[in-house]
Amino acid sequence: MAASEENSALFPIFILTIMAIPIVPYTITKLCRAAAKKSKSIHCQCSECSRSGKYRKSIFKKISNVSTYSNLTLLLLWVVMIILVYYIKTMSREIQVFDPFSILGLEPGAPESEIKKKYRRLSIQYHPDKNPDPEAHKYFVEYIAKAYQALTDATARENYEKYGHPDGRQGFQMGIALPQFLLNIDGASGGILLLWIVGVCILLPLVVAVVYLSRSSKYTGNYVMHQTLSTYYYLMKPSLAPNKVMDVFIKAAEYMEIPVRRTDDEPLQKLFMLVRSELNLDLKNIKQEQAKFWKQHPALVKTELLVQAQLTREFAALSPSLQSDFRRILETAPRLLEELMKMAVIPRNAQGHGWLRPAIGVVELSQCIIQAVPLSARKTTSGSPEGIAPFLQLPHISETVIKKVARKKVRTFQELHDMDLQERADLLIQTAGLSSAEVQDIEMVLDMMPSLILEVTCETEGEEGIQEGDIVTIHAWINIKRGNGLIGALPHAPYYPFHKEENFWFLLADSVSNNVWFSQKVSFMDEAAAVTAASKAIEESMEGSGANVKETSRAVAEAVGKVKGGSRLVMGKFQAPSEGNFSLTCYCLCDSWLGCDRKTSLKLKVLKRTRAGSRGATLAEEGPIMEDGVEEDEDNEDGEYEEDYESEYSEDEEDDNSKNKHQAANGTVNKHGQAAEGSSSDEE
Repeated sequence: MAASEENSALFPIFILTIMAIPIVPYTITKLCRAAAKKSKSIHCQCSECSRSGKYRKSIFKKISNVSTYSNLTLLLLWVVMIILVYYIKTMSREIQVFDPFSILGLEPGAPESEIKKKYRRLSIQYHPDKNPDPEAHKYFVEYIAKAYQALTDATARENYEKYGHPDGRQGFQMGIALPQFLLNIDGASGGILLLWIVGVCILLPLVVAVVYLSRSSKYTGNYVMHQTLSTYYYLMKPSLAPNKVMDVFIKAAEYMEIPVRRTDDEPLQKLFMLVRSELNLDLKNIKQEQAKFWKQHPALVKTELLVQAQLTREFAALSPSLQSDFRRILETAPRLLEELMKMAVIPRNAQGHGWLRPAIGVVELSQCIIQAVPLSARKTTSGSPEGIAPFLQLPHISETVIKKVARKKVRTFQELHDMDLQERADLLIQTAGLSSAEVQDIEMVLDMMPSLILEVTCETEGEEGIQEGDIVTIHAWINIKRGNGLIGALPHAPYYPFHKEENFWFLLADSVSNNVWFSQKVSFMDEAAAVTAASKAIEESMEGSGANVKETSRAVAEAVGKVKGGSRLVMGKFQAPSEGNFSLTCYCLCDSWLGCDRKTSLKLKVLKRTRAGSRGATLAEEGPIMEDGVEEDEDNEDGEYEEDYESEYSEDEEDDNSKNKHQAANGTVNKHGQAAEGSSSDEE
């Protein structure tokens, strides 16, 4: 019984130890990560972003950032641990080891005469005949008499002095500090013990496994439903403008789960009238078109109208019940658009090529959603192939201001961006009628906008030329510059209610055949990860070319310096096609800013195979190959594509080739986009 009581008293210590083993190191890790975050401001400081409240460092904002499920769970566990520590510290009865000398108040090794003398004295004080107190009686029987018996018997005393116990050498026991009621298997306690074992050892792991497997079977690593990926893959077509990409985007399974309430009918009807011009309805048969629109699945109708509310900035038309659905749609939009982009560039033919036009359409739709700019604003206008969309992302800029600025022969966004600071201020104040404070906001945003420089090289490792079937290595450096000196930053997006990091997509494509030969996502936010990736890629490349350790170290150090200076390395491989000259285009597209995309031409000459042997191993297919004739059927929609919407990059290719002077020879483009002889581009 004593051992049971001792275990029951030690049970809180056992629980505290089990909890502390994972919680303490996890907490230290989280604190270290929080302390390592940069304190430098990387978001826009203009008045519109300040009014949006996204970056407001109020106590409520801090609490909302801290009040995640993981943080709250961790805090709750720490509270439990503190309670256990307090309980252990203030337990009424402390566990003591039986020590007869201590009980009798004697020094260890005291002679028998002193033991008897001390026993008689304590008997007068605690014996039941002398002290009627029940507690005194209990103490005399359980402690004093037991201690005296253990020390007066010669054998018992010898055993105690030798082994620390009156009964001699004791066996070693190990057990779990469980409470006493669990150790008593008689009666109802036996059922409690059985429930404890079944619950902790069987049911709890089973529940955790079921929850994990059900979630992992439903979502991908990017927290996108598998059903959404399947839908995106089969709905993707080789020619899609942003307004057509919208039809695919809104069919995500996440959006189909958004509840449709009867109370939303009237607000959605009002919203429909406000955004009707953006829905590409045939005005000649407007009644039939409206009826057809409302006959769609209610979730599709609701999703498209709420997305259009973001694009047209019609936030005031949203009822309180629609606000939560609106935020839910916008919160998941970046993840869905990223997966939609992957579905556009996934290999679709035997050469492992994806589709360029839908990829550009996805990026342009992402830009419009983040900046809250209508897709119709991207249509080509007189003097501006990119439309007025880039102007609208600037604070305090409206269509009226754009018309006033156009009278001064400033018709493109790049012309406004390249103007002298004072000249631009005079134009905006005197011509457009903006105030000095508003002009200052515009300058802040222009300083946040990224300017990209591309430096691209394509070559076959260990060989001078590129022959058909070779594995070609693409080596591209993307450098970013901002007026405020930042490398990684959050975009100016006051109408997008969540934090959104900039992401860039590098595409090597043949715009004539609509094929994407190579694609990769690029981010400038995590410098440490970029340094690691660039170092590893350069090291593997140098070792593959037979360079020595000194040359490899020098190349790695140079790459690390470039990364820290604002560059990112893109490296990959693709299989060289059949013999011929190919006019490719390198794109660097931003998913958050309008007017910041860059493209440059790249000429690739593929020779007929003359070398002995075959080094051109076939690249592994990343996706199923489309059957012959599928892409041909989809190309029939080109006319509809051009009629409904003209992309920023959909201009006639022949005109583009005749006007584009930034061409390269033998698969090389330098950082200024000019032609360069040979296969080297080490130009600083």
